[in-house]
Amino acid sequence: MNLSFLKDYDFFTGVPDSQLKPLCSYLINEYGISDKHIIAANEGNAVGLAAGYYLATGKTPVVYLQNSGIGNIVNPVASLLNEKVYGIPCIFIIGWRGEPGVHDEPQHMFQGEITLKLLSDLGISSFVINKHTTEDELIRHMKEVFSPLLASGKSVAFVVKKGALDFDGKAEYKNTNTMLREKIIEHIVNAAGNDLIVSTTGKASRELFEIREAKHQGHEHDFLTVGSMGHSSSIALGIALKRPERKVWCIDGDGAVLMHMGAMAVIGANKPNNMVHVVINNNAHESVGGMPTVAGAIDLIKIAEGCGYPFCKIVSSYDELDAALEEAKKAEKLAFIEAKAAIGARADLGRPTTSPAENMRAFMQNIRC
Repeated sequence: MNLSFLKDYDFFTGVPDSQLKPLCSYLINEYGISDKHIIAANEGNAVGLAAGYYLATGKTPVVYLQNSGIGNIVNPVASLLNEKVYGIPCIFIIGWRGEPGVHDEPQHMFQGEITLKLLSDLGISSFVINKHTTEDELIRHMKEVFSPLLASGKSVAFVVKKGALDFDGKAEYKNTNTMLREKIIEHIVNAAGNDLIVSTTGKASRELFEIREAKHQGHEHDFLTVGSMGHSSSIALGIALKRPERKVWCIDGDGAVLMHMGAMAVIGANKPNNMVHVVINNNAHESVGGMPTVAGAIDLIKIAEGCGYPFCKIVSSYDELDAALEEAKKAEKLAFIEAKAAIGARADLGRPTTSPAENMRAFMQNIRC
């Protein structure tokens, strides 16, 4: 299905999703990053932006997200948009990962099973779009079912199955950085030695897994955070506080940091002297298509310093990276390193061949040794 049904709307915000890549490319081509299209830090942030747009204009906003982000919208949907509170209408476009009967990664399976029920429990009527949905069917449902609901202050959702959307245009994403994320992670692995590593969701964890495989090493030193985007640094903090005798490295991404930036304040306030927080910043949501984040427009080092990290470095070359990693390893204080990275990954990048539960058991056994 093409995206012509969106022509009547002029404000879009959300968090990119690989299943919604045609939509994301359409929005970049049509609006770029502007007052008509804002890429939010997280899905709840997008709902707040949408509410502000409605209050200012009286017009219905559109919010896009992966179904894993429904958890982040529960509070603002239930306590802000709901007709028992302010009655602010919103159209959600949701990528359906983990759809029952469709093979997907383990972190998506349970979320996929409960997606439609979650929306129903939130009072959001949904319409599933698949490869065979026609524009006439969608327009008719919008007119007969969704429009009256929106007029009464209720929200609605289009739930998009894999391959359901089409867009002929392409969007190219790049920056001027030269370091590659996979090489950065390899340098971190070399510096960490037998220390513990917690890696963020997406390609970073996939690359860490394959680096270990290439080196013929086990995976017991690594916790691969395959879901819960934005929480790897909090996981690392919890480990660091309870295992002060072990050095804990967190390999994070700019999109993940932005999603739950409050974690940095909690880390800085606790100041574990055995934790190194490395943010690989390529200014992009690369794992879901490459759409930009706002990390290129802010100063992560100043944010880390303001949160109380006593050791902060920014690096843009492998020599600078190695020096910062060595210094952070020797330092007996909380460290923050921002590594500037290019956008890009190997076309043949694989996925972990062990299950999340197997990874967890090996990691916990290693911690207890």
